[in-house]
Amino acid sequence: MTTPYRGGFAPVTDEVTAFDLEVTGRIPAELNGRYLRNGPNPLSLDDPNASHLFMGEGMVHGVRLRDGRAEWYRNRWVRSAHVSERLGERPRPGPVHENMDFAANTHVIGLAGRTFATVEAGALPYELGYELDTIGPCDFDGGLPGGYAAHTHLDPVSGELHATAYFFGWDHHQHIVIDQKGSVTQIRNIPIADAPMLHDFALTEHYVVIYDLPVTFSMAHAEQGVRMPYAWNDAHGARLGLLSRATGEVRWVEVEPCWVFHTLNAYEDGEEVVVDVVRYPKRFVDARLELGGTPTLDRWRISLITGKVTQTRLDDRAQEFPRMDERRTGRPYRYGYTAAARDVHDMAYPGGSELEDLPDEAFDNTLIKHDLERGTQESRRFGSEAYVGEPLFVGADPDSAEDDGYVISYVNNPARGAADLVILSAQDFTGEPVATVHLPARIPLGFHGSWIAD
Repeated sequence: MTTPYRGGFAPVTDEVTAFDLEVTGRIPAELNGRYLRNGPNPLSLDDPNASHLFMGEGMVHGVRLRDGRAEWYRNRWVRSAHVSERLGERPRPGPVHENMDFAANTHVIGLAGRTFATVEAGALPYELGYELDTIGPCDFDGGLPGGYAAHTHLDPVSGELHATAYFFGWDHHQHIVIDQKGSVTQIRNIPIADAPMLHDFALTEHYVVIYDLPVTFSMAHAEQGVRMPYAWNDAHGARLGLLSRATGEVRWVEVEPCWVFHTLNAYEDGEEVVVDVVRYPKRFVDARLELGGTPTLDRWRISLITGKVTQTRLDDRAQEFPRMDERRTGRPYRYGYTAAARDVHDMAYPGGSELEDLPDEAFDNTLIKHDLERGTQESRRFGSEAYVGEPLFVGADPDSAEDDGYVISYVNNPARGAADLVILSAQDFTGEPVATVHLPARIPLGFHGSWIAD
């Protein structure tokens, strides 16, 4: 069986707990909380789930910082029923949507003092304890009529958490709002043809921006046994939906066919909606994740008067995993951060089910800081054989300026055969790290994470 879990994605086999971690530099005293990151980590490379990058069982890696110290590191598999059984444990109780019990492997978020591992495509999130033990699957006290989403966006003004869910058995997407107490307050169904994939969306002050793009559920590939049967569909077309947060009405506008995994941010600028995304020319060609061209940072400007969409290239280097100061979500902003990828022919976002020709050099060691006001970038390169994950911005305090804070990420250090948690000053992005926390284990390349303050 061919597997994408090699090189930087090779899974770890043990759960580790370590205390009082070694630190080079000085951890900012204001960073009190946990940095958590999720990603696929198959229990066994012989398992069918190990044939696709999106299907490996989720493992959350976490570092707890307090009062200038790195108190602990933990990594734990998310205990779905399958994982619990394989580990000789009793399954955790909780609801399951359409028999889709899955060890959520895509993101990990904090909400209402609780911690959740999330994933898309019809499965429910899993609630985790503070020290990453699995509590069980969660539908928010029956508030979710179906599955949930990998990506959420928090409105920093209202405190509402927004998500858009999809499932191959639905004829709609679902817009979900959860309040600051963790209660589902709104469910809206948006009719959609062909059951397209919806990994992310965008949020502005007055709109939810829905991506209806030409990657759709493929029954032909499902019948062939493809683990993630979504494929590029030339017949589907591409459009963006502006869902009014006030009325629920949706206005659709056409865009050039493309694929988007991730949003950097979006906001309203007079009579336009601005959406910044990492954009691929295509993706999932013949259901293969690794085919479809390299991703670039692009901007859509949507005219609310004419419905015309103007597309601009912000940076043509191959890159992914865009993040920004999430206190500016849905509002005008200046700075963004991405992880660079090597510009390998027809391959920039690693994964898929057939990766024999994928070079290890596709995985880069560089973070990029974007100044969108000036149209400039700074690159922060780590060691020549290191690999670095998603960059995350954390403000110095709740009221600090947009650029006043830290950029943190896990960086695998080949000299030690283990990972470091690197804390950079956002205002001295290319300088020496503010602090480097030396972890006791390697952390595979993964997906998304959060800083969850205590």
